[in-house]
Amino acid sequence: MTHSGEPGARTQVDSEGYRIYSVVWLWLLILTLLELGAVLVHVPRGLLVFLLLTMALMKAALIIAYFMHLRYERLSLVYAVVTPMFFLAIVIFAFMGPDALSVMHLR
Repeated sequence: MTHSGEPGARTQVDSEGYRIYSVVWLWLLILTLLELGAVLVHVPRGLLVFLLLTMALMKAALIIAYFMHLRYERLSLVYAVVTPMFFLAIVIFAFMGPDALSVMHLR
């Protein structure tokens, strides 16, 4: 959209630009409430883990795409950001995973 010389034109373009952030924020809120509901309903542990991980990945994708502005970037830049995060998650799990799993044997 181009800005015209009209006094209200700039406000209209700005409000349309910020609308997407409100929509994304609303979806993040909905996903958070769904996570909370899944925990409070006491679903089976395997299903709970699957649901929480899925919703966390959905929230991460929304944040990466809109708040980090990667939705509008070239795919190679997205790969340059997402690939190291993926490998970092593997390394973190490799070092923290055994300790986290050993806690289950303490009960």
